Amino acid sequence: MKELTDTYYKIKKNILNRIIEFKSVWNEADEKRLFQELSFCLLTPQSKAENAWKTIIKLTENNKLFEANTSSISNDLNLVRFKNNKASYLVEAREMFFNNSKGIRETLSEFTSVCEKRKWLNNNIKGYGLKESSHFLRNIGFVEDIAILDRHILKNLKRFNVISEIPKSIPEKKYFQIESQMKKFSNEIRIPLGHLDFIFWYNETHTIFK
Repeated sequence: MKELTDTYYKIKKNILNRIIEFKSVWNEADEKRLFQELSFCLLTPQSKAENAWKTIIKLTENNKLFEANTSSISNDLNLVRFKNNKASYLVEAREMFFNNSKGIRETLSEFTSVCEKRKWLNNNIKGYGLKESSHFLRNIGFVEDIAILDRHILKNLKRFNVISEIPKSIPEKKYFQIESQMKKFSNEIRIPLGHLDFIFWYNETHTIFK
């Protein structure tokens, strides 16, 4: 545990700065910026986060993210896996929020708690599960009460005996169970849940990313 707390205090300032950046996306950014983050989390499953973000930047710069069809977007998704499916998910999400009267901010603002926001995303964004919904919410500043249970997090949860094994799959009931165990661990070591995943990510990559 000393290693964990030592790492936390080493990078705590960077974590806080990153969270401020995330919160500014929700508080200040326009709908296109929010959609960038939503799209990024659509690209991350079974792909490197850095490659997913590079792809979003490319799609933004060539304006494909907001205007191109599925086939054209797919041509630019070579850095991520399942590019055809993910291109389809991007276009479907774009049509949902930009062809209707309600955008991302207005839609999510209808829900009081971050868990309610996550439930809506999980149920309505094709290509999103609980992990991707949690990731997107964290990246727009909602860092409390939810966990991003990706492979880096699960590996560290096992390392610190929070879970006994890394599950091969995480259905909804299992996700909530592990999330609850992670919350309990967070309280015990007095490191906020929304900070803990940054530490675990840092343990694996030595960086603080998205």
